[in-house]
Amino acid sequence: MKILVTGAAGFIGSHLCELLLQDEENEVRGLDNFITGSKENMRAFYKVHPRFSFVKGSVTDKEFLRPHIEWADHVYQLAAPVGVKFIMNNPVHTILDNIRGIDNILELANQYNVKVLVASTSEVYGKSLDLLDTTGTRGLTEEDYRIEGSTQNHRWAYANTKALDEFLALAYYKQYGLKCVVIRFFNTVGPRQSSQYGMVIPNFVCQALKGEDITVYGDGTQTRSFLHVYDAIQAITELMITEHAVGQVYNVGNPFEISIKELAERIIQKTNSRSKIRYLSYHEAYGAGFEDMQRRTPNIDKIVKTIGFKIRYDLDTILDSIIAYQKAKLNVT
Repeated sequence: MKILVTGAAGFIGSHLCELLLQDEENEVRGLDNFITGSKENMRAFYKVHPRFSFVKGSVTDKEFLRPHIEWADHVYQLAAPVGVKFIMNNPVHTILDNIRGIDNILELANQYNVKVLVASTSEVYGKSLDLLDTTGTRGLTEEDYRIEGSTQNHRWAYANTKALDEFLALAYYKQYGLKCVVIRFFNTVGPRQSSQYGMVIPNFVCQALKGEDITVYGDGTQTRSFLHVYDAIQAITELMITEHAVGQVYNVGNPFEISIKELAERIIQKTNSRSKIRYLSYHEAYGAGFEDMQRRTPNIDKIVKTIGFKIRYDLDTILDSIIAYQKAKLNVT
């Protein structure tokens, strides 16, 4: 199998390349523009693995992209801006790159009959769970309505461009029969995830290891669900080779929830840190008008039914792996 991974130098993309290369029948080509990815993420296979090649460039450039799509049997479209901080600071880049990139990839994949996995995000749900579930017991299903805020709030621009990615992929499937699978990542975490773009766990771990105050946005009662990147990439590779997944949308996440305040406390305990928790309003962190969702947790019945998906890494294991990675990176004992 010839496999193109866009966003290969990113956190998820680099782990995905490593997993795909474990199959001796696969030849993997990575593509990235290094805006949020890095060569360091690919150190284990970049320029050293005989079945891996890399091209620098953007999915927004169709003619650059064309020969690489034509070469491939499968494409994993992971190239996208990442992190709330980056998205809020770069709204034009976020919107245009998401829209232009998916337009090019799907047009070319359809032209050359290449199967595509489109990476979307749980952000597309917006505040759905806050308004639909007053009991705090249900998770988001793939068919749930999407509830988002004003166009004046750039937080929702990312969500809407990713929703457009989904609409377009499913339209190609419906109109032309393009083989595609759409997945929605829910807070995927693990080693190599950068703290630079506002990712909560690496931020908290770095602050704790340095003995700095841990910065919690809002009041800390908001809950999130975290999935180890190893579970995430195993899930999407299995979906990609499953015919029943074609033309479908899947949540890829962990239904277990924890409040952000409890998460900070657990990281302080695990790192034996003297850090204190400091609360910062959303207005102070992101400016006027920022909105957040109180809960965002997936229902994973659909992916379990399709591929027998099982979560192998619990939260403690996830945190231990990230703490070990950040300790080595920061040279902390």
